[in-house]
Amino acid sequence: MGQSLWRVARNQQLQQQYSEQCFLQRDREHVRRMGSPLVEGLPQRRTPQCQVPGADISHLLRVRKGKAEQGFIDLEMLPPELSITILSYLNATDLCLASCVWQDLGSDEYLWQGLCKSTWGHCSIYNRRLPSGFSYRRLYLELDEGSLTFNANPQEGISYFMSRGILVEHPKEIAKFIFYTRMLNWKMLRIYLDERRDVLDELVTLHNFSNQFLPNALRDFFRHIHAPEERGEYLETLITKFSHRFCACNPALVQEVGLSPDAVYVLCYSLILLSIDLTSPHVKNKMSKREFIRNTRRAAQNISEDFVGHLYDNIYLIGHVAA
Repeated sequence: MGQSLWRVARNQQLQQQYSEQCFLQRDREHVRRMGSPLVEGLPQRRTPQCQVPGADISHLLRVRKGKAEQGFIDLEMLPPELSITILSYLNATDLCLASCVWQDLGSDEYLWQGLCKSTWGHCSIYNRRLPSGFSYRRLYLELDEGSLTFNANPQEGISYFMSRGILVEHPKEIAKFIFYTRMLNWKMLRIYLDERRDVLDELVTLHNFSNQFLPNALRDFFRHIHAPEERGEYLETLITKFSHRFCACNPALVQEVGLSPDAVYVLCYSLILLSIDLTSPHVKNKMSKREFIRNTRRAAQNISEDFVGHLYDNIYLIGHVAA
């Protein structure tokens, strides 16, 4: 990505110079046809006809005068604010490569701090007073190493973070780290949360389902806490915790529609079964809207027919709630 930025700027510079050469040649030929003696000493070498912007880049590179005069833009020649802004678009790998050329700019702590916080949104070490000589570049490497360790063994990964002082041994801190991190393997994360129900409880409370439609809230929930592939005790635990959290975030909806944690629990299972029915290629006879309303209201009689119908429409138009 970094090289692409330089190529764009370099190509624009070459195209501008090439256009100037073409216009100058046109003026020379025009004066020569008019018979002016001013061009007697000028060379008669013809240059290719000027092209519109976007001319052959290989030709532009061949006509450049010299590497020293026509070299790429040096970031150290730019204002520091502009140079840092350009490098902030690089990922960690490209930034390491850039530091080989611009050592001071590529090792800037501001850039590595942004990479750490954009990849791992919450760490306990962010909220502590950092010691002198602290390096965000070294922290990035430790966070990356810990994430790889977690994806191989969750317990060892969390232990690694604690041994480096990155995380504090507290369920809420671990839950925040998991909630704001996207580099953790969801299968290993499911194993860890199944063993650490205290962390799972804190992770559920981090979700805010206020003013969200039930299927959309369930999708958001399973986006952070992946549903198991088979029905079992862990799935029941997840849906139970989600039901209580959804009702706690929507007290007005609970009173208006007549929802309760038990009713939301039933609706969630109905939505999961409907998602499988409508999206699976192995199911030939898809469940109709009328059938879904009838079957769901048998289990949740207090829910209105219109509300259940909207649930069906959402799954039919958007898709699986646990995809």
